[in-house]
This record gives sequence, structure tokens and C-alpha cells, in this order.
Amino acid sequence: MNSLAKLTTREAQIAELFAWGASKKYIAGRLFVSERTVENHARNIYEKIGCNKVNELSAWWFCTKFNISFDLSPLKQRIVAFVMLLLIVPTFINDSSALYALRSRTATTRTCRVSRRKSDSDSDIDITM
Repeated sequence: MNSLAKLTTREAQIAELFAWGASKKYIAGRLFVSERTVENHARNIYEKIGCNKVNELSAWWFCTKFNISFDLSPLKQRIVAFVMLLLIVPTFINDSSALYALRSRTATTRTCRVSRRKSDSDSDIDITM
């Protein structure tokens, strides 16, 4: 990836929104342009920085924004990732909807077995759990 790539103002805006996980449709609505325009800018951004995927664009943006070297050792990469995780997690915990999602439990269902005895009357139904 090209760490010295120079983006136009609009390309920088779009790259930042992609880095934070925005969709093309959301970016188009927020910047009052068409989705096709966002696609064209994204293509130019990918060409300038030398990547092919939005994940690579996101990594490039965060590395250039926070002055993180592109060639860190695996241990340093894990330390930087852990520190960034520690910075991001408290924002999710303070958000009530995220806290609710963390605390929600999955419902368990019981299986009931209904068996009929040989007789045809309805009073002879046996339900076991």
C-alpha cells in the first residue's frame, strides 16, 4: 500500500466514511451525491493507495490517520490492536442498546412429546416434558 498517496478532499471524506464501515448508499446520501459517484471515487482511491478491498482501505486509513507503521512486527500489531480495542470497547458499553445486546439471552425451548393412547377419546392424551 502507498502510505504517501494524496487524496482529494472528497476522496478523503469518502475514504474516512468507508473506514468507519459506511455503505455506498449511506455515503451517497450523506454527501448528497449518487452511488455511482461514490463508486467512481472509491475506484480512484483504490488505485491511488494500491488496494483492492474496503478492508484494506480501512486499514490504510487508520494507519495513516494514527501514524501507525505499515510494517510492524506481529507482536507490535497485536499490541496496537489490543490498545485500539481498549479505546473502542468503552463506547459500546456506555451505549444502552449495545449493553442490552450484550446482556440479552437466547430463549431456550422445551420439547414436548404428545402421545395418544390406543383409544379414540380425547381425554386419554398423555403429555410428557
